[in-house]
Amino acid sequence: MSHLTKHQIDLLREKLNEQYREAEELLAANDHYGMGHAAQYMTQELSAYDNHPGDLASELYEREKDIALNEHTELHRIAVREALERMEKGSYGDCVTCGQAIPYERLVVVPATRFCIEHAEHDTSHRRPIEESFLQPPFGRSSLDEREDQTEFDGEDAWQIVSEWGTSNSPALAENRNMDNYNESEFEETDHEGYVESIESFLATDITGRYISVVRNDEYRSYMDNLEGDHGLESNPEENELS
Repeated sequence: MSHLTKHQIDLLREKLNEQYREAEELLAANDHYGMGHAAQYMTQELSAYDNHPGDLASELYEREKDIALNEHTELHRIAVREALERMEKGSYGDCVTCGQAIPYERLVVVPATRFCIEHAEHDTSHRRPIEESFLQPPFGRSSLDEREDQTEFDGEDAWQIVSEWGTSNSPALAENRNMDNYNESEFEETDHEGYVESIESFLATDITGRYISVVRNDEYRSYMDNLEGDHGLESNPEENELS
């Protein structure tokens, strides 16, 4: 700290004390970013099953944000307190990594820093999820295709045999259910516009709900061709015919 004048140290101490007070007031004013209220909210009900998933997701996001902000403020308060302690010991202003003096200009901007610009800490983390050590391409653990000296039965061969008996793309999910095998399965790629079920597009009524009629459009014909409807239920087969 010998490179700093008494006037510079006094100014830096004043900055540190001000930042410490601000952190204390911020944590006290909002009850640690509402963490106390969040705990009380979560204990009001025995279960959260009656809440909408979107509400639960919003609540989770807000709590994660509060935790991050609270942790950031707590860590900054600790860093400021440690900087004041180093100032009392006479080691303030020296880089804890290389021992070189930290320029006064840098200390004015970041009074609580422990490092010179060369050894400044960065937020970049090189830690990776533990799951990545197990994740591999499909059939990566049992595939022998990449090995020229292996031609035996492997995981990919097993999947090809099993898939011949059907996959999740089954006829039960297909638009056209009159088929003989899985290769004929076709699936609707886009949603219907203006209705959910096919019957909603051709079944009509007036404002009173008493007079029901059928609009014979393409959805109606497909509905009947797939034997999902009964022509005998219609009062007037020629009514509302559409080309």
